[in-house]
Amino acid sequence: MKERTLVVGLGNPILGDDGVGWQVAKVIEAQLGSGFGDLEIIYCSIGGIALMEQLVGYDQALLIDSISTGKFPVGATCSLPLGELPSGSTAHSGSAHDTNLQTALRVGRSMGYGLPGLIWVVGIETEAVFEFSEKCSPAIEASIPRAADVVIGVLDSWRKKAVGEPLAACTTCQ
Repeated sequence: MKERTLVVGLGNPILGDDGVGWQVAKVIEAQLGSGFGDLEIIYCSIGGIALMEQLVGYDQALLIDSISTGKFPVGATCSLPLGELPSGSTAHSGSAHDTNLQTALRVGRSMGYGLPGLIWVVGIETEAVFEFSEKCSPAIEASIPRAADVVIGVLDSWRKKAVGEPLAACTTCQ
């Protein structure tokens, strides 16, 4: 039985660097097409409960998004499990009535939703996420191929794990 994998390009494609998750997901989609098992790629401008609902029914999920930790140079790519994401590193929720993804996942699991056992984040360090533009800044644009390589590496390690090979080590910020 194949594991169902979801890749989510997160952000807002008209807010400059905030759209980097979408841009990386487009590269992944162009490179992999339908040739990577039971993989689905979607694009979302949501968070919290709405994002949790998108994850229902998948065995594993990889989220691609801009992050703002202030600890790394703009354009640095971080790859880590959701639980290790530094608090405060994601921008905002879609609504004051929403919650963060970790809380939404806890609630969803308590309600019996079939949520992924493994959720991974590939984040690209950004600064300018509130400027209207359909293009990323030059530093973020230059980071897109590297971030796509990181995503493909994670997906490849998951595929290998599914056929009995060990999961590759986590790469945190390159």
